[in-house]
Amino acid sequence: MTTNLLFDFTVDKAAKTVFITREFDADLDSVWDAFTKAELLDQWVAPKPWTSKTKFMDFTVGGRRFYAMVSPEGLERWAVQKYTSISPKTNFKMFNAFADENENLQLPGSEWDYSFSEQNGTTIVKISIYNESLERMEKLIEMGFTEGFKMSLANLEKLLAANRN
Repeated sequence: MTTNLLFDFTVDKAAKTVFITREFDADLDSVWDAFTKAELLDQWVAPKPWTSKTKFMDFTVGGRRFYAMVSPEGLERWAVQKYTSISPKTNFKMFNAFADENENLQLPGSEWDYSFSEQNGTTIVKISIYNESLERMEKLIEMGFTEGFKMSLANLEKLLAANRN
C-alpha cells in the first residue's frame, strides 16, 4: 500500500478553472473503470450522506450520462454529462451541466478534461474543470463543490481499496 499519495486541488478564478491532481493506490484499469462505468460511479461519486443514481449512461463520443445526486430526504439534483472525446485508458473529455428531471439543461455548464497515467502500480488522475462563467464557478464553490468533490475522491479511494482486497 502506498502512503503519502499526491492530492492537489487548485481553484484558479482568473482562468475560471479548477485543477485537481490525485494519485490512487490502484492499477489504471480499476481507476479508469471507476470513472467510466455507471455501476461504479454510483458507488463513490456522491459525497455522503448523498447518493448517486444514474438514469442512463452511454460512454461513447457523443454519448451522455444522465444522473442525479440524491439527498437523504430524497431531493434529486440532476445533471447531464456529454462525452466529447475518449482515448481509452488515457483521457476523456465531457461537457457537464445541471438539468431538471426531464434532461433540460441549465446553462452555463463546464468542460471537464480527465487524464490518466500509471506508474509502479499507482494511478494518477488529472482533472481540469473549465467553467463557462466565473459566476457559475463561484456558485459551485459556494455550494460546497470543493469539500464535496474531495469527499467523493475519498469514497473512490475506499472503493478501490475494498475491490483490491
